[in-house]
Amino acid sequence: MFNFLPELKVRENPSSIMNFSVPVVAVFLTIVTGSLIFAMMGFDPIFALHTFFISPISNTYGISELLVKATPLALIAVGLSFCFKNNLYNIGAEGQLTMGAVIGGGIGIYFHDTQGFWVLPLMICGGAIGGALWGMIPAFLKIKFNTNEILTSLMLVYIALLILDYLVVGPWKDPNGFSFPKTRKFGDSGRMPLLFSGLRVHFGIIITLIGIFASWFIFSKTMLGYQLKVTGFSPVASRYAGFSQDKLVYIAFIIAGAFAGIAGLGEVSGPIGLLYRDISPNYGFTAIIVAFLGRLHPIGIIFASLIIALTYLGAEDAQLFMQIPAAVGFVFQGLVLFYLLGAELLVNYKIVLRKRV
Repeated sequence: MFNFLPELKVRENPSSIMNFSVPVVAVFLTIVTGSLIFAMMGFDPIFALHTFFISPISNTYGISELLVKATPLALIAVGLSFCFKNNLYNIGAEGQLTMGAVIGGGIGIYFHDTQGFWVLPLMICGGAIGGALWGMIPAFLKIKFNTNEILTSLMLVYIALLILDYLVVGPWKDPNGFSFPKTRKFGDSGRMPLLFSGLRVHFGIIITLIGIFASWFIFSKTMLGYQLKVTGFSPVASRYAGFSQDKLVYIAFIIAGAFAGIAGLGEVSGPIGLLYRDISPNYGFTAIIVAFLGRLHPIGIIFASLIIALTYLGAEDAQLFMQIPAAVGFVFQGLVLFYLLGAELLVNYKIVLRKRV
């Protein structure tokens, strides 16, 4: 029985239906595995899943919180799709988010006592510029020195976080903040307008929808989108067609960084209203899961962002009603990624048995 070894063989014609079903299968298997984990912990699986997935969105406030958390996830994931479709693995969206919040938030701090309609647009532009400039660093290093963008973009995350930490405990610390590591609050002109009274859904969701539509338009209707897709499918064909590889690398990282930077600015000018150490619960990293769960398609990313955002809310309710750590949300996110990659592998490869030599 041990005379055969399993090996992977590329499928000549992968099923398009199965490829489309990969996210659904991944989410279903995550729920099944999650129910087993809850059962092993001594909880009723039905009660646990209801607490995790249904209870958080059982009222208007819960739905609004779902949209608040899905907004940055969707915007960052759409930006990352520009890199991923070009086979560029930008893992540093968390750092780009942070620098967007720093630059845009710095403008808000400087004009904290200024009233003017132009303050918020200026902050949004600052957020986009901050994220784009931070995204250009791994692009530059890849083009000039052929460095691995996974490593450089990831290491830049921690540099960005340390810059933020330095600012909120140093030169930007609120002089009336009782020595807490935070800045003064932005003025009313520097805050994202709320869309509904009593809820935290803000104008950032409109910006995200605009970004999603712009992404769809670029990939569907423009030469830039065509070049990015061709380069991702076949770099050799792209070079043969005369497409500039270096230019596309810069463009992909700039767009991804700008979207992440705007998402970061939306976080600090929307729900938070100031800068402090923990402005993001790892949205930049979680958005990677959102991008692939949504199959790098703008519409798919919308639904994926809602599903992953629900894991944040579900973890909070599980901690409150079941007295288990909120980190269970990261367990569900990890399961989604695990099953997503596994299902993707089996769609494109098949397992065959090779006789042991």
